[in-house]
Amino acid sequence: MGRATNLRDLLGKLKDKVSQSKAALLSNPKALSLHLALLRATTHDPSTPPNQRYLTTLLSFGNGSRSTAASAIDALMDRLQNTRDAAVAIKCLITVHHIIKHGGFILQDQLSVYPSTGGRNYLNLSNFRDNSTALAWELSSWVRWYALYLEQLLATSRILGFFLCSSSRSSEKDKDEENVSSRLNCDLLKETDSLVNLLDEMSKRADSSNENCKKLLDEVMGLVGEDSLSAINEVSIRVNELKERLSSLSFGDSVELVFVLKRLEDCKEKLSIFTWRKRVLMETFWGLIGEVKDKVGNSEVYRGEGRFLTMGSRRKASASARFDDRVPRCNDLVRFSSGILLAYTDLVFQP
Repeated sequence: MGRATNLRDLLGKLKDKVSQSKAALLSNPKALSLHLALLRATTHDPSTPPNQRYLTTLLSFGNGSRSTAASAIDALMDRLQNTRDAAVAIKCLITVHHIIKHGGFILQDQLSVYPSTGGRNYLNLSNFRDNSTALAWELSSWVRWYALYLEQLLATSRILGFFLCSSSRSSEKDKDEENVSSRLNCDLLKETDSLVNLLDEMSKRADSSNENCKKLLDEVMGLVGEDSLSAINEVSIRVNELKERLSSLSFGDSVELVFVLKRLEDCKEKLSIFTWRKRVLMETFWGLIGEVKDKVGNSEVYRGEGRFLTMGSRRKASASARFDDRVPRCNDLVRFSSGILLAYTDLVFQP
């Protein structure tokens, strides 16, 4: 196994050298700088994360024209989609994550609309497999999870209307509560649901105890851990606002809010690996979630229109439509803004 790993590492270094030599043949200085920075940031070595120097160079391509930024995103995505090496794929995904967090507006904008024909960023790595070594096979599960997580991060950012976790948002945080207070109930529920989807995806992270890739995976965990605190802050702002509006929530809104908060609580244990250093903050957060869930469950609207509710089948649906204000009848299907479809086959209402 040791010889096989050493041979693979040697071949990886040779591939990196060959790729960089090919890039050096490019006549365009900007294209050369882009490709060399990308290749050097996404090497085949699984023991180290991308070099910060080369990541900074890649991010600088968002400071110029839109076409330059588009070229950078296209080059990065070509590298990601064409590689069969797990270490290269993870480093490409880390680069994507750095663009979301630290990239300029133009670079982020080009990322958000990739591919240009579809307008959505599907990284399409759910079937990624690198079975060249045991380590590569283990890293493959991280590639699949990390890609799904970043897809959800981009989807949530679209719903919120800004790039969640972006460093450029630091100057806007003081305005968040004011902006949220002007949202409709349905919009707050939709945003909260999407943030919970992100935290849920975060909690599904892969596992690894291999010391040969510890630094690489620590980089991933560090980035995602920072995201978790940003997402939790955004959830707190919206749940606090919904707490002030409990009396104005319809029965449908109340049911959906309880369902979303229950899903969030189901992630509590697995999320602790990202937030254990913020114990006081998290105790306050989970206290808020439990308090609001209990208050909604005991509210007059929730108890009055459905004294107790046994939800029969429960499944996700792709379309969205708001719950109307009528009391549901047996066998009615009710679709919520988050895409939840509930079949009321076992409803029991007490007069």
